[in-house]
Amino acid sequence: MINEGIVNVSYIIATILFILALGGLSNQETARRGNWYGIVGMAIALLATVFGEVTAQYDKLIVALLVGGTVGLILARRVQMTQMPELVAILHSLVGLAAVAVGFANFMDPARLAHYAGVELTIHDIETYIGVLIGAVTFSGSVIAFGKLSGRISGNPLILPARHWLNLLLLLGSIYYGYEFVVQSVEGGGLMPLIIMTVLALLFGMHMVMAIGGADMPVVVSMLNSYSGWAASATGFMLGNDLLIVTGALVGSSGAILSYIMCRAMNRRFLAVIAGGFGTGGGGAAGGGEQQGEVAPVDAAETAALLSNAKEVMIIPGYGMAVAQAQHTVFEITRTLREKGVNVRFGIHPVAGRMPGHMNVLLAEAKVPYDIVFEMDEVNEDFPDVDVSVVIGANDIVNPSALTDPDSPIAGMPVLECWKGKVSIVLKRSMATGYAGVQNPLFFLDNTRMLFGDAKATLDEVLKAL
Repeated sequence: MINEGIVNVSYIIATILFILALGGLSNQETARRGNWYGIVGMAIALLATVFGEVTAQYDKLIVALLVGGTVGLILARRVQMTQMPELVAILHSLVGLAAVAVGFANFMDPARLAHYAGVELTIHDIETYIGVLIGAVTFSGSVIAFGKLSGRISGNPLILPARHWLNLLLLLGSIYYGYEFVVQSVEGGGLMPLIIMTVLALLFGMHMVMAIGGADMPVVVSMLNSYSGWAASATGFMLGNDLLIVTGALVGSSGAILSYIMCRAMNRRFLAVIAGGFGTGGGGAAGGGEQQGEVAPVDAAETAALLSNAKEVMIIPGYGMAVAQAQHTVFEITRTLREKGVNVRFGIHPVAGRMPGHMNVLLAEAKVPYDIVFEMDEVNEDFPDVDVSVVIGANDIVNPSALTDPDSPIAGMPVLECWKGKVSIVLKRSMATGYAGVQNPLFFLDNTRMLFGDAKATLDEVLKAL
């Protein structure tokens, strides 16, 4: 067992590395280095905790580490890049579950009452209660999010009668049982209020995410990321572990900031997202889903000709590219066009896909150069000079009604204004609406061409024609 001074120094080094990791992950060029900072920081933190904090039961700890590490390695090797959103969601659930388990174990420790008394015991009990509360909400909410993202649960929002009153009752119940928990804990009780609160928190997490539609899932993922951080931070206070407090605060605050950025990108208020009810599972004709005119279809050969004759091409990827796993074909097309002297760029909407940065991750996997991948704000003014815009499986993020129809559910949402270019080619399987359930007037404009079919299959044909 190493001394306390070395443990504290190790925790400080780990904290610095975690901060550097967040800084590195803010940019594509430095993301790999940021990942390594995080890996090294976590390794230092784990070793310092194992050899500095643990005093017994090493055999059980080693077994747990081996089991967890093996499961993590298997998942990392098997999970496709297109499945990253649901993997992130289920990992958040494990953080929440860990917070709940640690909270119960800490409360049921026979030595607890010997270590704490009076005000200190009350504060410790509140820390335990909050950690279990946030952890339970994070766990059940993340499991539902995983189900929605993986298609096991419908993306449609579940709108129960008087759902806001139900949420208020669950909140008031959690506060009441928190009071009962603290009062009974002094006398050696409190287990039953803690169990009842845990059940209420699990129900609240399930109901909260079930009420959120598919269009808001990027916000949900970053929100749950924030919750998992605050759960870890509360657990750190409970255990008196400074590193866990700081690390949890880093994750919680960065997740909250990311949630704010996602909401601003959709012109949505965070409370409106939590209230739920926006967005469908896609494929329906909800809210103005009737067609607004005739579309002009195009085939792969015509698409290749338009691309070959263009000087400026803008590619706008969406969730359809992820589903079809077409990112590698997109890269081959990009490379072919650039060899022909065509200036190809990518325009990325902040909420394209099912989690923050979803499209950036897929394009990085396909080896698309970072210097031709741009955020929406960087390219929106350039569309009048773009000869061909290729929209791959995106719908809501290129919908003109967000700017022209004040009654649209997505009114005011910033979008990629590709219709201002000379020609837009939209790749879709059908004319079904997107996750917001709103029909897209872009499809019926005179300068839009529809390339129907599976994105990978049709793009393979385009690549052959090129």
